[in-house]
Amino acid sequence: MIKGSDLNNVEWLKSDGFVPYPEALAAMETRVDGIIKGQASDMVWLLEHPPLYTAGSSATPDELVTPDRFPVYATGRGGRYTYHGPGQLVGYPLLKLEGTDHVGYVRQLEKMLITALARLGLVSGQLSGKTGAWVQADVASRCPRCRPEDRRKPAKIAAIGVKVDARGVTRHGFALNIDPQMEYFEGIIPCGIRDYPVVSLADLLPSAPGMAQVKREVARAFGETFGYETEA
Repeated sequence: MIKGSDLNNVEWLKSDGFVPYPEALAAMETRVDGIIKGQASDMVWLLEHPPLYTAGSSATPDELVTPDRFPVYATGRGGRYTYHGPGQLVGYPLLKLEGTDHVGYVRQLEKMLITALARLGLVSGQLSGKTGAWVQADVASRCPRCRPEDRRKPAKIAAIGVKVDARGVTRHGFALNIDPQMEYFEGIIPCGIRDYPVVSLADLLPSAPGMAQVKREVARAFGETFGYETEA
């Protein structure tokens, strides 16, 4: 198991409203600097952003379909283009990891999201060769707005894009679709994946859970997966 360096000293920050992306990046870097210097504890930050696109280190220009639709921010994380906006829970775990299994860290984030989704009433899982949390085709078939051909495929409900520096400190994190404006994903090729749809909890459940409930379940699942105490 990939763990943080201090299991009993992690701050949980749950922001209300929409946090501008440049503000979040600046706060993230300030906190990471404090963690590296031993002046700040690990932190898990749960928030929402206003509508925007972000580009990971592997993004290519052709994957940005409508570049003038929303602000576009280059990031230092892995992955490609993603959308953030209202109705989507973004999580930034800022942790000093024990060990160097960075792929294992991503797999644990996936398992954490899968656990939280199960408690919210949705069966999901990992998809071989892909990153994130996915629902299988029988679940995706419930999506009323999806194209008929997409209802026969696995669908992505949560994206992951992280950076782990040489000192083992993490930045960026995950994005879970609760009830965002799904048409906004059409402005990019999400995560560079052209052949599978993107879905939300609102697409697949009789009613989408509220943001506060999702934050509680994500925090609870995170604490269990990574061995942190949480006030979820």
